[in-house]
Amino acid sequence: MDSNVLIAGFGGQGVLFIGQLLANACMNAGLNVTWFPAYGAEMRGGTVNCTVCMSDDEVACAYVDKPENVIALNDPSFKRFESEIKPGGIMVVNSSLVKTPPKRTDITYKYVPMTEIAHSFGNEKMANIVSLGAFLKAFPVVNRESIISAMKDKLKGNKARMLDGNIKALEEGFAAVY
Repeated sequence: MDSNVLIAGFGGQGVLFIGQLLANACMNAGLNVTWFPAYGAEMRGGTVNCTVCMSDDEVACAYVDKPENVIALNDPSFKRFESEIKPGGIMVVNSSLVKTPPKRTDITYKYVPMTEIAHSFGNEKMANIVSLGAFLKAFPVVNRESIISAMKDKLKGNKARMLDGNIKALEEGFAAVY
């Protein structure tokens, strides 16, 4: 197995956090992995993305110019990265915020109302975790238990109170993809 995903959205949407969760879950599952963030100086509200490369073998390079998969949490990210996905790839799209119609027929789109789902259980900030669940359903590189284990590692101390909500968001995202 040798694959990658580019995760993109606004700063403050938790793009880097879910990239770290996925990278840690892949490492815990015995895969080789890199996590490569990219963001502007403005951070919150500006654009941010990260790439996670996963492989059974060594990962040669953390930079990916043509991602195999993309998670687009907002419309600017959708517009920016739709054309760059390799043919046959998957694009998981936050249909709550992305209103641009798809242009390609050689990739698979998975539209999920991530923000609405997260809002339905009281925290729109968990749309990122919903997106991770949706991505794992569409591209099962690791199982949910690996992601939950990574969440437990990342959400310690004062953040431990957020674990149950994040697990619920992950499950809701997983269930939203058919």
